[in-house]
Amino acid sequence: MSERFHTERGRRSWGRVVDAEHRIGRAQTPGSVEALFASAKAAGLSTLAFGLGRSYGDSNLNPGGSLIETRGLDRFMAFDAAAGTLRAEAGVSLDEILRVVVPAGFFLPTTPGSRFVTLGGAIANDVHGKNHHGAGTFGRYVRSLTLARSDGAVQRISPETHAELFAATVGGLGLTGIILDAEIALTAIPSALIAQRVEAIRNVDHFFELAEVRAAEHEHTVAWIDCTAQGDRLGQGVFSSGDWASPGGHEAHSGRMGPSLPFDAPAMALNPVTLRSFNALYRWRQLSKPGLSTVHYSGFFYPLDAIGHWNRLYGPRGFYQYQSVIPFDQARDATRAMLERIARSGEGSFLAVLKTFGNTPSPGLLSFPMPGVTLALDFANHGAATLALMRDLDAIVLAAGGRLYPAKDGRMSAHAFQESYPDWRKVEALRDPLISSAFWRRVTHHDG
Repeated sequence: MSERFHTERGRRSWGRVVDAEHRIGRAQTPGSVEALFASAKAAGLSTLAFGLGRSYGDSNLNPGGSLIETRGLDRFMAFDAAAGTLRAEAGVSLDEILRVVVPAGFFLPTTPGSRFVTLGGAIANDVHGKNHHGAGTFGRYVRSLTLARSDGAVQRISPETHAELFAATVGGLGLTGIILDAEIALTAIPSALIAQRVEAIRNVDHFFELAEVRAAEHEHTVAWIDCTAQGDRLGQGVFSSGDWASPGGHEAHSGRMGPSLPFDAPAMALNPVTLRSFNALYRWRQLSKPGLSTVHYSGFFYPLDAIGHWNRLYGPRGFYQYQSVIPFDQARDATRAMLERIARSGEGSFLAVLKTFGNTPSPGLLSFPMPGVTLALDFANHGAATLALMRDLDAIVLAAGGRLYPAKDGRMSAHAFQESYPDWRKVEALRDPLISSAFWRRVTHHDG
């Protein structure tokens, strides 16, 4: 085996369920990617790009194969404040981008719930944020990108020059090649502050009433749901909405890390009693704050980033994140059915998120968002019982014409994936033959 790779065990994605041995190579320059491709090919190993490991399931893992870490590709290449565009290497994190562009009066066009995501990862998963109902997904703002393939080809691609390959790469889970760099459009902001509104949600029906009104009024909306509530309180929670505030300064978030969980929480710490207690306390704390306030973007968009290694909260066996989207015409009944099943199970999250997606088309063949309502929850890994619960939820989602989020998934069936993402064969046709992942092999039954 080439010296460009070394063996590591314990490489996990954010959910920490899969613990597998990989051969690891680190890309430090764009040219080194070609050498790592050659080494993997010579050793007969498939490979896959790996950034900051914030995908929850197994879409960024390649057990038995190799991973090419991209964090070494961390150089800023061009920032045009007049045009509002940024070009950077794929291993630069969203955290690092914000430190550069916020003081200049810009922000990411949309952002996921963590800033510890690489630029390449954000494109490969076509991430979305609280402003999807107006802005759509991250991929809509990618003007062009450089893609390296294992046959030695290095191409600059865009929707105009390579429409099919671009659509397969944005949201394509890193399967079409390794993204070396990208140019993205930024959003001008009047300040680094958000004018926030927080209000109570009484139940599922009240969520749908609020979501329709607030999405028309505000740029950013999201709801937290108490997944332990039942009966008339089913779906109770807290609805947050916000817009960029003016006036205010352009101070980027602090570089200091907050407290970190130093070890795995005991498995017994997460049970129906502690879940109910936490959810009741969290709702009370949120609703005890002023209904209208001005907050820094870091607290509004990235509350979980304030706790280092929060993924240890679910214990040593890890957790599954389950995120679905249901079309609007089926969403109310399906959401109610899902929350009833979860509440009966006694399993569920400390934080469950419910929000709406807008009608803006996603640019990627495998992009997750579509018009409808999305529900995201964490389930501690309790083995067979947890898997059975998620299979029941799958049945509700598929019957309602919905689908699951590949970037979050760690156990979706091939049937569920192929029914929900009929364009997967187009991605397979454009997949780099040397690149594979545990997720892709499972949902396509592909051995390469």
